[in-house]
Amino acid sequence: MSPIKGLLPSLREKKRYLVLEVVSDSQINDFKAVSDAIWGGALKYLGEFGVAEAGIVILGEKWNPKLQRTVIRVNNKHVDKLKMALSLIRNIDKQNVIIKSVGVSGILKKACDKFMTSKS
Repeated sequence: MSPIKGLLPSLREKKRYLVLEVVSDSQINDFKAVSDAIWGGALKYLGEFGVAEAGIVILGEKWNPKLQRTVIRVNNKHVDKLKMALSLIRNIDKQNVIIKSVGVSGILKKACDKFMTSKS
């Protein structure tokens, strides 16, 4: 038996890394609440099928509580739809919030170096 080959690069889904910032009156330290709000907003706007197509992955290890920023991996064709879904989120832990997109990159390291270091 031969080992199973991986997909050719031309057949793989292309991904983008979206850096977002949670703007609120007071500090939000609970990443789980932020993650739940993002998933809820995405499911509400895109639906289950849309979320599955978008291939959304919230990178919790990249959460920066000081800047209130995190990174989300998403399919390149669904970046704008995800931004729209995030813009509709109004509350996290009973706090009024605005979730704004800081930037998008095709490489995780570049996204972190460029957008996660300081307020821009």
